[in-house]
Amino acid sequence: MATVRHAQQEDVPAILELIRELADYEHELHSVEATEEKLLSTIAFAPSTEDSSKSSPTTEPTSPSKPARCLVLTTPAGVPAGIALYFYNYSTWRAKPGIYLEDLYVKQDERKNGYGKRLLVELAKEVVAMQGGRLEWSVLKWNEPSIKFYESIGAKMMSEWVGMRVDGEGLTKLASLLD
Repeated sequence: MATVRHAQQEDVPAILELIRELADYEHELHSVEATEEKLLSTIAFAPSTEDSSKSSPTTEPTSPSKPARCLVLTTPAGVPAGIALYFYNYSTWRAKPGIYLEDLYVKQDERKNGYGKRLLVELAKEVVAMQGGRLEWSVLKWNEPSIKFYESIGAKMMSEWVGMRVDGEGLTKLASLLD
């Protein structure tokens, strides 16, 4: 049976490989700036396998410099086959926390095994456990297979909302507008 657990520092090479595969699938491999060092410094990890013998191993707390968490799915053979990289968000209208799924990826040759669904179920359990309000994510408009999969598990497309982003030079410019 496949297993899902919070990522440990030793998972970083596999996480980076899966991030790069996802970027390639989305035709954006040239945009990947992630490195093992950057992932190590920005993801809150679970204790290493050798540390898990402690009485109650927990993941590192999130913080402004380590805002993300990552679930890793391994096949029955122990090979990393999928990730769910996420962070916590907040709904003002509901006054409840939630989870924003930044990236969900399952290796192409491991799809149709229920692995994507398994990762989403684990995230949904976390939202329910923290009495959260929602689990949300974005999907590329052209990614019909993913859209159909998400709708099959009960996700609803939010057509009345438009994603907005400021990054790169635009972010630097915005930050200095009132200087």
